[in-house]
Amino acid sequence: MTTTVNISPTNPLDVVEHTLFVCKTCASVWQNGKRLGESGGEKLLHQLQQLAQDWELRDRFPIQEVECMSACNRSCVVAFSAKGKLTYLFGDLAVDGSASAVLECASQYYAKADGLLPWSERPEALKKGILAKIPPLSK
Repeated sequence: MTTTVNISPTNPLDVVEHTLFVCKTCASVWQNGKRLGESGGEKLLHQLQQLAQDWELRDRFPIQEVECMSACNRSCVVAFSAKGKLTYLFGDLAVDGSASAVLECASQYYAKADGLLPWSERPEALKKGILAKIPPLSK
C-alpha cells in the first residue's frame, strides 16, 4: 500500500518550520540557589509575545520559551531556527528595547531561503550580539 501526501507551499499539515527560541532564565537574580522574581529573559519573552500579537508572522514563526540556552554570561539570548536554514544564536540583548528588533530580524530571516542574515542588514540590536551561526542539517 502506498500513501501519498500532498504538500503545498501553504503548509496544510501545519508543520512548524520556523521557531524563535527565547531563554527565559537569562539575566536572573539568584539567592541561596533560588531565582528571585522575574528574570530578564522572562521579561524579554513577555515583550516578544505582546508584540507578536500584531506580527504578520505570528502563526508561521512561533515563539518558544527555553529553560536555558547555556549562554549565561551573554544574556539575554534568542535563536532563530528553521528547517534547511542556518540557525542563529544571539546574545547580549537588552531586556528593554530589543524585542521589536528581534521580531524585525526574525522577519528578515523568514524571508531568506537560506536564512543568511548579513551583518549590514540586521537591526542594530542584533549586530554585535551574535554568538553562533550554525549550518543547516544536510538534506
